[in-house]
Amino acid sequence: MAAGKEIRGKIKSFENTKKITKAMEMVAASKMRKAQDRMRAARPYAEKVRSLAANLSTATPEYKHPFMLSNPGAKTAGFILITTDKGLCGGLNTNVLRMLTNKLKEVDGEGQKSEAVAIGNKGLGFLNRVGVKVVSHATLLGDKPALDKLIGPIKVLLDAYAAGQLSAVYLCYTRFINTMKQEPVMQQLLPLSAESMVAEKAVGAGAHGWDYLYEPDAATVIDDLLVRYTEALVYQALAENMASEHSSRMVAMKSATENAGSVIGELKLVYNRSRQAAITKELSEIVAGAAAV
Repeated sequence: MAAGKEIRGKIKSFENTKKITKAMEMVAASKMRKAQDRMRAARPYAEKVRSLAANLSTATPEYKHPFMLSNPGAKTAGFILITTDKGLCGGLNTNVLRMLTNKLKEVDGEGQKSEAVAIGNKGLGFLNRVGVKVVSHATLLGDKPALDKLIGPIKVLLDAYAAGQLSAVYLCYTRFINTMKQEPVMQQLLPLSAESMVAEKAVGAGAHGWDYLYEPDAATVIDDLLVRYTEALVYQALAENMASEHSSRMVAMKSATENAGSVIGELKLVYNRSRQAAITKELSEIVAGAAAV
């Protein structure tokens, strides 16, 4: 019964794996609900800042913030890559990294260099492997990321763009659609344009003009607002990515649990067949011996 003992060992191993994946599925489901709540709580602020930034940009045409101006002489593109710190979440990171790889090839074909800010261990490891210059990074942000931990890393790219060193800044993350669907997104963060910001507002919100009184002056107000605007976009992208991470991990662990159950069922069937075959063989030998006597 050496084969039977080996099969029992495999069954025990898969049963332990099933317990682990089931526990991870339940933990991911709990974290997913909390992450979705944080994501939905962050959306109104991001939408309000987006609306206000669009109104201010069109209301003060005589002043243009550096974020709204293009840098045609720059030969470097910047990327803010948002991934997860941990794995076991299906193809979540693979999809966004594949999209980034295609964009890096496109940028390289245009004769430009690339710099990146990595948010998450998986993205940091990928950028180091492909040789992209990582100017800053933020990892191990936990389940409740704080905006102040993001401002420092992303400010490196924002300041570089304002100084005219970057041609554009792209934001790469995974957008949460629903529990079963998440899609990778590459969004041009800089340069901002009044047209794109207006297009992102709610329908009908930009149907009329706006006039503001600025204190102390328009430049100071718009400078601060557009910085907050870009920071809000990055934080919202991080919240979307975390909700996508826990949803994808829950689905992946659920699938792993079901697969482990299927394998256990097949192994038990094989074990029962081999055990029955061994019993039948022993009975045949006993009957043959009795007949010989």
